[in-house]
Amino acid sequence: MVKVNIDRDRCYGLGQCVLAAPDVFDQDDDGIVWLLVEEARPEQHDEVRQAALTCPRQAIGVAD
Repeated sequence: MVKVNIDRDRCYGLGQCVLAAPDVFDQDDDGIVWLLVEEARPEQHDEVRQAALTCPRQAIGVAD
């Protein structure tokens, strides 16, 4: 499992994470990232890493 964490204070609400991993990330009414799961399943690992890489504010952390 990969542990996922977010820093909502850094989020701009661009939604790149939701596009990359919609089963892991969502956005609240203001567009700020919301974490749906804290540990990604193995089939989600690549999507979560891609979301972290594409986040312009580096608001997503991923740890093995």
